[in-house]
Amino acid sequence: MGKMRGAIVVDIERCKGCNLCAVACPLNLIELTETVNRKGYNYARQHTVEKCIGCASCAMVCPDGCITVYRKKEE
Repeated sequence: MGKMRGAIVVDIERCKGCNLCAVACPLNLIELTETVNRKGYNYARQHTVEKCIGCASCAMVCPDGCITVYRKKEE
């Protein structure tokens, strides 16, 4: 079985910085940024892209549906 590689895309303008995604990530790959979006919230971002396994825990807990998870199988 091949290894899964994942990546997330955060809709930064919809993100309100609740930090639930960062808490839910089993590998601690998500953090809130220092910068703010147009609404004044610090938004979430994935700080280590190459380690994401695409488990989608972050997307499942996001109350606003701001996170899209992509994953592909590596050979």
